[in-house]
Amino acid sequence: MDMIQDASDASIAEWGPFGRPIFDDPGARALSRVGVVDVGSNSVRLVVFDGAARSPAYFYNEKIMCALGAGLSESGRLNPEGRKRALSALRRFQQLAEGMGLPPLSAVATAAVRDAEDGPEFCEEVLRETGLRIHVIDGREEARLSAQGVLLGWPGAYGLVCDIGGSSMELAEIQDNTVGQRVTSSLGPLKLRDVKGGRKGRKQHIKDVIEQLKSEMGPQRDRLFLVGGSWRAIARVDMHRRGYPLKVLHEYRMTAADVRATARFIAENDMDELRSTCGISSSRASLVPYAIDVLTRLVKTFKPKDIAVSSYGIREGLLYEQMPQRLRERDPLVEASRFAEMKDARIPGFGKTLYDFVSPLFPGARHSKRRLIKAACLLHDVSWRAHPDYRAEVCFDNATRANLGGLKHSERVFLGLALLHRYSNKRQGSAFAHLYGLLDEKSQHEAEVLGKAMRFGAMLMVTGKGEIGALRWQPRKRVLHVELPVAARALYGEVAESRLQSLGKTLDAEVHLTFSKAGPAPAA
Repeated sequence: MDMIQDASDASIAEWGPFGRPIFDDPGARALSRVGVVDVGSNSVRLVVFDGAARSPAYFYNEKIMCALGAGLSESGRLNPEGRKRALSALRRFQQLAEGMGLPPLSAVATAAVRDAEDGPEFCEEVLRETGLRIHVIDGREEARLSAQGVLLGWPGAYGLVCDIGGSSMELAEIQDNTVGQRVTSSLGPLKLRDVKGGRKGRKQHIKDVIEQLKSEMGPQRDRLFLVGGSWRAIARVDMHRRGYPLKVLHEYRMTAADVRATARFIAENDMDELRSTCGISSSRASLVPYAIDVLTRLVKTFKPKDIAVSSYGIREGLLYEQMPQRLRERDPLVEASRFAEMKDARIPGFGKTLYDFVSPLFPGARHSKRRLIKAACLLHDVSWRAHPDYRAEVCFDNATRANLGGLKHSERVFLGLALLHRYSNKRQGSAFAHLYGLLDEKSQHEAEVLGKAMRFGAMLMVTGKGEIGALRWQPRKRVLHVELPVAARALYGEVAESRLQSLGKTLDAEVHLTFSKAGPAPAA
C-alpha cells in the first residue's frame, strides 16, 4: 500500500495545483527522522534528517575528516590513522543515534572501503565494535544514489550529475525524474596525488580518463550538477574571486568561463591564504589543486550549458530511496513552507487563504512564480517571535540562507524581499541591500507588491479558513478593486487602510474599496 493516499477530486480542487499537504499523513511522517552515515574516502559523516518528509531539515550533521583513502593506490590498504579515526567517529555516531532514539542507521561506504584489501576487515570491526552494519556500494550504485540526491532538491531536473569523492568520481544522467546511464572512475583527488609524472602526467591521465567517460556516456550538453566537498570548496573560491554576495553553495551557478578563471586564480594565489579567506578546512584545501584540474577538463570535454553546485548527494539520495514516487514528485519548497506554517504560524492554514487573496495581482504568472507566491504566503507569519524592529530583516535572512531545496539564488532573494515587505514598507538601508542585485528590477517590484499585499491581507487574519475578501486588478487602467465582506468592516481600521494605500501606491493604482453582504465575488 502506498505511503500517501490518493487525494479526492474535492481535495485537489481545494488545494489547486500544489496538492494537499503531505507532512500530516502518518505514512509520510514515518520518514521524518532518518539517520544516514556516509563512510567516504576522505570524510565520515552522520546526517539526521527531520521535518517534512519531502524537504527535510538537517536535525543533526557532523563530519570527521579521516582520509581513509590516503595512500590506497600504493599500499592497497586503508590509511591506518584514518581507519582509527573513522572507527572512533562511528562509535560516536552510533551512540548519538541511540541517544536520539533513532531507528537503525543506514550506513554506506564508497570507493576507499570497496577498493581496499582490508575493507571487509574494517566493516567487520565496525560491526563488532558498534553494531553498525556498513553496506559497501559499487561505483554505479554510488552514482545512482548521488543523482537521486540531486533529484531530492530539483524535482524534474535533467542533465549530468558529477559526484567527486576522495578516491573516485562518478557520472550519472538524470531525466524525467529518473537516473539513466552512469559510470565510475578513479579520478578522486586522493588517488590523483599518487599519479606519476608530476602535474603534466596527472593532467594527461585526467584527460585520458575523461575522454573514456565521454565515450561511455555520450554527449551531455545540458546542466552539469556538481556533488561533493571538493567541488563545493572550488565554488567557495569562485565566490571569493567574483565577490559574489550570497554565500549559499546550493544552487550556486558557474559558467565554463568561471571555471577557467578560477583555475587561474587558484594557480596564481597562495592556497593557505585562500583556505583561510574562503573558510575551507586544511584537509579539503589540500585536494583543491587536484580537483580543479579534473573540473577544468570535465567542462572542456562535455561542454555543459551551465553548472550548478548541489549540496545534496549520496546521503540525500538514501532518503530519496525510501520515498514513494508520488512523494518524490512533490515540490520541496512548498512542502517545507507548509511544514513551517504548521509548526510556527499563529494561525496555521491562513497561508492558503492569503494565497487565494493575493493571486489576482499576478495574472498569467507561470508555475515557477506561483510556487514562490505560495511559499511566501505560507511563510508570511512564521517569524512573528522575532523582535518587531528586526522582523523584516529576520524574514529576509531566513529565506535567503535557509537550507531549502528547489530554489535558485534569485528566487531566494525574491522570496526574501516579499517577506521583508510583509513587515516593512521600505527596504532601503537594510543590511542585505547588497543582495538585491541578484534579482532584476521587475522581479524586485513584483516581490514588493506581493509583500505589501500580504501585509494588508494579514490585517484580515482571524481564522485559518473562510473568505477574507477579494482583489481584482486592472493593470491597464491602473485600478485595484478591493471587496471585503461586511463582517470584516471592524477589521478595516486605520492600520489596514494605511497598508492598502501603500499597496496601491506601489502598484501606481487607484484603489476602489467596497463591502459586500453576500461575500466577495470570484476574483477575475
